[in-house]
Amino acid sequence: MDIQTSKPTIFLATKNAEAARAFYEGVLGLTLEADDPFALVYQLSGAELRLSKVPDFTPLPFTVLDWQVADIMAAHADLSANGVDFLVFDGMGQDDHQVWTSPDGGAKILWFKDPDGNVLSVSQRLK
Repeated sequence: MDIQTSKPTIFLATKNAEAARAFYEGVLGLTLEADDPFALVYQLSGAELRLSKVPDFTPLPFTVLDWQVADIMAAHADLSANGVDFLVFDGMGQDDHQVWTSPDGGAKILWFKDPDGNVLSVSQRLK
């Protein structure tokens, strides 16, 4: 077995599969592969995303899934047009578009939440 080349699966939780489907499909534009009693399943670029259907959970307070994009401002425009509200973190020094630039200038990141409170982001790697 070679972990390095094996396809990964990302697990997130959802308490409300209907709201999660509306967000991941309608807002983010993902294509549903399966909806069974246990999870919603989507295929990402080289990975599977499973939104496990759970009765309750507490979302983590930090980013659990990031998409690397070529143009952070284009991603901002697309997400904004689909109704996404971006997160602002105290002391992070985000710009007027809620984009944070890393201190070394190597990345720009934009955070938002899914309907269950999972923190997601898009990032543009500059170095």
